[in-house]
Amino acid sequence: MPLTSRFLENVGDDAPTLKMLKNARILVTGGTGSFGQAFVNRVNDLAQVDRMVVFSRDELKQYDMEQSLQRDVIDRMRFFIGDVRDLPRLEMAMRDTDYVIHAAALKQVPAAEYNPFECIHTNVLGAENVVRAALRNQVKRVIALSTDKASNPINLYGASKLASDKIFVAANHLSGSTKVRFSVVRYGNVMGSRGSVVPLFRRLMSKGAESLPITDEKMTRFWITLREGVDFVLSCLEMMRGGEIFVPKIPSMKIVDLAHTMAPNLKHEIVGIRPGEKLHETMITEGDARTTVEMADRYVIEPAFAWWDRTTFEGTSARRVADDFRYSSDSNPEWLKPEQLRTMLTDKE
Repeated sequence: MPLTSRFLENVGDDAPTLKMLKNARILVTGGTGSFGQAFVNRVNDLAQVDRMVVFSRDELKQYDMEQSLQRDVIDRMRFFIGDVRDLPRLEMAMRDTDYVIHAAALKQVPAAEYNPFECIHTNVLGAENVVRAALRNQVKRVIALSTDKASNPINLYGASKLASDKIFVAANHLSGSTKVRFSVVRYGNVMGSRGSVVPLFRRLMSKGAESLPITDEKMTRFWITLREGVDFVLSCLEMMRGGEIFVPKIPSMKIVDLAHTMAPNLKHEIVGIRPGEKLHETMITEGDARTTVEMADRYVIEPAFAWWDRTTFEGTSARRVADDFRYSSDSNPEWLKPEQLRTMLTDKE
């Protein structure tokens, strides 16, 4: 796998990210998911960590993941069966940990609408448990994965992730002398991950479908590859000071154009927007604009609390965005071209 990428351009021996990872002890909640597995593989490719803990509920997925790993990394891997709802188990798993990547969540919009208690217990109370466990174990840094649906949410999944984001940002109030720091990464649809429309289209195409379902011809989404998502998280882990919400600059594409690129000869069947689904996704609203700075490859929503040092990103490429700024998939200046999409679809990482 190439070491350099859009969000990790410098990965030489002196690169800050590699120095941070060397001999580090890392825990990933939801570590057997699409992101978790890609994160583990990427970190093992980049650096010799001391220990990598995969924390998740599914023993079969953990077994399959362990079998897929190269022998030279097995000795540094640890597999913990556990649920973010279980605070004592989290505390035990996080002992002597430097960095935590919180990727565990219930992510399916319809499932969250139908099972609201379960969504809240995992996405909100689970976030609180991660914070408590990190504080008690004096973890150095925690990055929580968010979603574009957390910005101006209209469904329970988005609302629960917004609550989670607020928990992790405010957790920096609680660090005190421990210096535990918490930040959030928010990005859009991951190309080819479980739950995205790409596997659905591929499955229908493999079964000989004569048409592909389209919710709305005007619908747009942000898109990022799994490897880009992992590298963005790693770059934010090195950059974070605590309290930021990091948003990558990534392209948009209409769902209808995605379907046409994947299957140019298939018709489209308009099926309508599902309950809780948006026509377009927004990652930064006008309400967040007054605390947002723009950098070359990302935006940073700074915390509005008095303790945040407004000079944190001085001396970098950061600049304040306009008061009426809005980062939305329909008004995004960067659009995905068909040839770019084809390249992204072949990216297995």
